[in-house]
Amino acid sequence: MIVCEVEMDINTLHPWDISPTEAIALQKELASRVVLQPLPSACNLIAACDVSNDIGGDTLFAAIVVLDRRDFSVIEEVTVQDKVGFPYVPGLLSFRELPLLVQGFAQLKVKPDLVICDGQGIAHPRRLGIASHLGLWLNIPTIGSAKNILCGKYEEPGIVKGSMSPIVHHKQTIGYAVRSRDKVKPIFISPGHLADLGSSVEMVMSLTDKYRIPVPIRHVHNLSNAVRKESRLVTSFHAHPLAGADGASTSLT
Repeated sequence: MIVCEVEMDINTLHPWDISPTEAIALQKELASRVVLQPLPSACNLIAACDVSNDIGGDTLFAAIVVLDRRDFSVIEEVTVQDKVGFPYVPGLLSFRELPLLVQGFAQLKVKPDLVICDGQGIAHPRRLGIASHLGLWLNIPTIGSAKNILCGKYEEPGIVKGSMSPIVHHKQTIGYAVRSRDKVKPIFISPGHLADLGSSVEMVMSLTDKYRIPVPIRHVHNLSNAVRKESRLVTSFHAHPLAGADGASTSLT
């Protein structure tokens, strides 16, 4: 597969220099703009993003990786770092991490068909987790695939991979707890923007292998941690993709 360069078209929705109180009000307004609809049939270029922090410091390290869904080959990697500009407030993670991620997405040379975030989509008290917020900025489909639940309740799904149970909050189904590997803790999947419940679960499960966490999220998590530890930024674009991301060189464990 040969990949052509395409510039990202990023919306500027609002300033980032706001208070937590203003951020909550803005979340409620932006949530009304989120569109839930089936994913398009052709979603092959999958981006994943992750942000890690310098423990005890004031620097964030963001990473974005674009993979070919069909073989998990690496198309592009981008990393950025910057000072923290917003306090840590539960439920307002996107206002802390998205300014850096938007910088990273602006550097991409290829436009992904879909972004999967290590966090929530609409499975959020105000229906605007980081995946939904990012989707509005990028105007492309996004999905949240979280390791932990943020709000709502669910029944424990069956122990077999693929078993799932709805996450319900205020009588609304906002996501699914999904067993991504036999006999391990479920992951929590919800649509972000331009996706819906069913197609989000189907897509994330297509991105899993023998581990609990989907391949793109594992890859980008390792990349962001490596950048934080080594203090070395990465920018790479591969018109002819690298070998499958599940190879030893990518350290996907």
